Amino acid sequence: MGMTIAIHLAEKNYDVSIYEASESLGGLAGAWQQDSIIWDKFYHVVLLSDLFTREIIKEIGLDEELNWVETKTGFYSGEKLYSMSNLFEFFKFPPINLIDKFRLGLTIFAASKIKNWKKLENIKVEKWLEKWSGRNTFEKIWLPLLKAKLGENYKDTSAAFIWATIQRMYAARRTGLKKEMFGYVSGGYANIVEKFQKYLESKEIKIHTCYMAQKIEKKRDGFAISFENGITQKFEYVVSTIPSSISARIIQGLKEDEKKRLNSIQYLGVVCTSVLLKHQLSPYYVTNITDDAPFTGIIEMGALVDKKFFNDKTLIYLPKYIKADDQFYEKSNSEIEDIFLSKLKAMYPKISDDDISSVKTAREARVFALPTLGYSESLSSMKTSLDGLFIVNSSYITNSTLNVNDTVKLAQEAVKKYF
Repeated sequence: MGMTIAIHLAEKNYDVSIYEASESLGGLAGAWQQDSIIWDKFYHVVLLSDLFTREIIKEIGLDEELNWVETKTGFYSGEKLYSMSNLFEFFKFPPINLIDKFRLGLTIFAASKIKNWKKLENIKVEKWLEKWSGRNTFEKIWLPLLKAKLGENYKDTSAAFIWATIQRMYAARRTGLKKEMFGYVSGGYANIVEKFQKYLESKEIKIHTCYMAQKIEKKRDGFAISFENGITQKFEYVVSTIPSSISARIIQGLKEDEKKRLNSIQYLGVVCTSVLLKHQLSPYYVTNITDDAPFTGIIEMGALVDKKFFNDKTLIYLPKYIKADDQFYEKSNSEIEDIFLSKLKAMYPKISDDDISSVKTAREARVFALPTLGYSESLSSMKTSLDGLFIVNSSYITNSTLNVNDTVKLAQEAVKKYF
């Protein structure tokens, strides 16, 4: 978000500085080392329909390193693994009958045709899905997937959430000629962030890492930002890309209604365990799970990415989405890894301890804002009451799910609108 905003401001001849709290740029799109490989800390993929992401990739000179692969989707249900990669396999899927399958297909088609998504913001997702798909399909298919992504928070989530999810995947298939064509850049987001940073620096954008903002105050001649390292800097304009509740806390002088709206945003976080295996687990990039499991699903990068990037091994992600105050966050990484690996081995008995090369767990308390009823109407303006100060973060993505493409899109639109 911040990197994209910075480059577009520089194109408008602003003198731009980026202040990043962590040791490196990238945020949720950052990378780390696991065993002897460097890859994304959290899982990411590029869709053919991700035109804004692809534009950035081209601009920083990585277009030739973008690889496209036809992927498959799995479904784990009733302790059995099924392929759900085409229409024929969909109709063979045993957990729901033919009528339920027709209604499920109709639900997805209907959602793909809806243009006025704001009406869906006032309908609970359970009510809307049950109306279109029926109770049996909701309980067998939709409910486990909603719980996996949202936990019990699905009860407070609007139908706009599932509409946005379907829209993104439907657009990807439409662009990919009915195939699941997913992409990745050679070297993953470590390569993207490194090239993006060099591109920013070539445009004379100043980058400062290990600068965590502690207080932002309006002064006569602009804004003073105090950082936790004891340094204070002054600027004419400020764009905060940090989560809404933190922005409300550190920005001094906001109106009470603004602070109330910013603090009302409910964020879901993620605990994500990466497992490096010696052998490929399955042919599926995504395995959705309808049985009880401690993780959302299984994302197998080895089914998408060339094995040479993983030293002929495979990398899988086991994510769990929860609120920041969930007790699960209190568990240590080793406790979480024991829970996750125990279930993974139960699902795939062929996995032995010797097959596991490395296990590493990442966690982030604020990943995406929960799309509650009437969500878009509850947001404060990105242009705050303090002239020259803007808040632009992922909570303002209102008609899509959180992903890199819509993050880049929002950043571009914000600069175009306000500068």
